[in-house]
Amino acid sequence: MKVLKVFGVVVVALILIALAVYGWASYAASRKLSRTYPTHTVDFPIPFPAGEQGAAAALERGKHLVEARYGCGECHGRNFAGGVMVDDPAIGRILGPNLTGGKGSVTAGFRPADWDRIVRHGLKRDSRPALMPSVDFRQMSDQELSDIVVFLRSQPPVDREVPRPILGPVGKVLLATGKLPLSADQIGSADSPHMSTQPEAAPTASFGRHVASTCMGCHRDDLGGGPIVGGDPSWPPAANLTPGPGGLGGWTFVQFVTALREGKRPDGTALRAPMANMMPYAQKMTNVELEALWTYVRTVPAVAARQ
Repeated sequence: MKVLKVFGVVVVALILIALAVYGWASYAASRKLSRTYPTHTVDFPIPFPAGEQGAAAALERGKHLVEARYGCGECHGRNFAGGVMVDDPAIGRILGPNLTGGKGSVTAGFRPADWDRIVRHGLKRDSRPALMPSVDFRQMSDQELSDIVVFLRSQPPVDREVPRPILGPVGKVLLATGKLPLSADQIGSADSPHMSTQPEAAPTASFGRHVASTCMGCHRDDLGGGPIVGGDPSWPPAANLTPGPGGLGGWTFVQFVTALREGKRPDGTALRAPMANMMPYAQKMTNVELEALWTYVRTVPAVAARQ
C-alpha cells in the first residue's frame, strides 16, 4: 500500500510539473510571437527596372528564381495558395499562407517594404515575428525580390483561407527555449542595407556565395552542417559541405552535381529529406549557378563534421 501511495504522489508531482512547464512555455512562446521589432522602410521598383519593357524579363528571372533557387513552393504549395510546413500534433500545424491574388491572400496590398520585412527579415506588416524561415533569404537582392514578386503576381488567383499557425506542446517548449529560433532574431538588425542586384552570374566564388545563402539555414553560415536547428526531428544532420573531415574534400564537381540533381552520393547511397526535396530545384539551376556554388564551397575553411 505504501508503494502505491508513493507511486501516486510521484505521478501527481510529475503531472503538476508538466503542467507548470507547459504553462510557462505557452506564456513565453506567446510573448516571443507578440514582440515587435524595429524595422526599416525600403523601396524598389516592381518590376525591376520599372516599366512594361522590364516586366517580361523580370517575369522570366522571377520564374527561374522561384523554381531553381528559392523554393517558395516548398512551403506555399505548387500553386502558391498555401502549403504545409509542419503538421505534427506535438510540434504544431504550421502552414505556408496564400500568396496568390485570391481571397485569403496575405500579400494583398503589399508594398516593397512589406515584401522586404517578411521575406528578408521574418517580420509581419505589424513588425511582429513570423514563423517563415526568412534566414534563408536575408541575402536576397532588391532585384531578385522584385522579380519574385512579379512572378507571384502573375499566378492565377486562388481563393483559399489558410489557418493561422498553431504550436503544439513541444513546439511551444522549443520556441520558448530558443531551440526553434525565429528568423527575426537570427537575422538581427533591420537597418542593414540590401544589395540592389545579385553579383554577376559567373562561375566565381562571389556569385557562388550568393547562391549558397539559401543553404545556410540548414548547413549553417560556415557550411559545416550539423543538426538542423528548428527542423523536423526525423531529419538527419545537415551534411558538412566544407573540405574538412566528413565533408566534400574528396568529391569532384561531377559527383557534386550528381548529388544535387540525382540525389545520389558518390558511394551510391541516396540523399534523405530535406535535401532530397531539393533535387527538382537543382535540376533547374543553370550550369553557371552550379559551377559557382562548387567554386565557393571549395574556398570555405575546413570544418569538422558536427553530429
